[in-house]
Amino acid sequence: MMKNDIAISVRGVSKTYSIAHNEERHTRLAEKLMARLRNPLHRPEIESFDALKDVSFDIKKGDVVGIIGRNGAGKSTLLKILSRITEPTTGEVKLYGRIASLLEVGTGFHPELTGRENIFLNGAILGMSRGEIRKQFDEIVDFSEIEKFLDTPVKRYSSGMYVRLAFAVAAHLNPEILIVDEVLAVGDAQFQKKCLGKMKEVSQGQGRTVLFVSHNIAAIQQLTKHAIYLKSGRVAGNDETDKVLPLYLNANQGDSMVIAELANSPRRYKGESGYMKITQLRFSGKDTNIFEHDEEILLEVTARAELDIPRFRISLTVFRHDESPVGSVFGPNTLSIFGSESKAFQLRLADLRLAEGSYFLGVAVGTGNDYEGFRDFDIVLDTMAFSVLAPATEDGTKSSWSPVWGPIRFPTPTVIVVPATLATPVQETHRPQSAGLST
Repeated sequence: MMKNDIAISVRGVSKTYSIAHNEERHTRLAEKLMARLRNPLHRPEIESFDALKDVSFDIKKGDVVGIIGRNGAGKSTLLKILSRITEPTTGEVKLYGRIASLLEVGTGFHPELTGRENIFLNGAILGMSRGEIRKQFDEIVDFSEIEKFLDTPVKRYSSGMYVRLAFAVAAHLNPEILIVDEVLAVGDAQFQKKCLGKMKEVSQGQGRTVLFVSHNIAAIQQLTKHAIYLKSGRVAGNDETDKVLPLYLNANQGDSMVIAELANSPRRYKGESGYMKITQLRFSGKDTNIFEHDEEILLEVTARAELDIPRFRISLTVFRHDESPVGSVFGPNTLSIFGSESKAFQLRLADLRLAEGSYFLGVAVGTGNDYEGFRDFDIVLDTMAFSVLAPATEDGTKSSWSPVWGPIRFPTPTVIVVPATLATPVQETHRPQSAGLST
């Protein structure tokens, strides 16, 4: 990589914070002084926390790079260092070009100033003349769609209005480097789509560099060709997006995107008995965990029983990446399995109508329903991550699900018995007794 092609160079960057334990909290200075006089030898325990550890990478001019990782991985700390909001403890960052950042709602805005005044303020901070800002002013207002409130102090704006104006300012004031954090999630689905299109235009049409942080894997895949995966403050992946995404999606699922081996994995919640255990989950007929918006999902559930279970059902819940439950599916309560038998069942999940985004599953085997009450034998959560792509054309039938709606009930799936993919046949030497469940 030639030096004059580089937009951002990061070398050996670490950021260490000090965390105080056993520290007395006081709201007034007088209370703090009195506490110190009463116990002059008290010293809080100080622990060092490395938010970033020896991070190094280069980003070329004109690249759109996705920054991915779980909460607490160091993404926001990295962006604050790149934006010159905070300094690294060690290491060096070199930026070759003017930078605009959209990290948090209201970042860079003065709450007492109007939207109009803040546009000029942000332009001045970026080193633009008043004439240069005027040339972009109408485009900023049109994009933000807040013309009616342009002369209202931004302290009266909703979070969505803040984001609309902030992104419009950041994208239109001609920075060579644009940094956008997950703050776009505050906006509505239509505006998010509009912002993604603008970022693509800025990078491809105008040759500017874009850093995009998001938990929306579908958006990362569509917008970026390169991704950096942060894990526990370190770079765990730095390559083409299609090569890095599997590392992130499968960090807690073993080596495969479409198969999860669960026989020996710990359970967050345990069922009521040891009658039955889920040993494997698998997306049937797929070599990727990325689905089209209208594609059916074939989920294969392999389970092993210790006792005869003449009647049970499989249920699952779809969660968003932020652990909000989107909806649940309950299969028919008519399945059966013998003791010491491994058996695989395929659930055909059609017409889930999931919006664009990233999700994961929670799966349970048990008996009962809304009327009888539920009794789960085994429950596995935080597994089978997958992404749903946006429709090729907007037909008005898809919308983002909101946590305030609460979980919904998906259509009842079709369930069939299939050959267990990797289940080990068990040679029975005796017939175990039945679990004693009524038929």
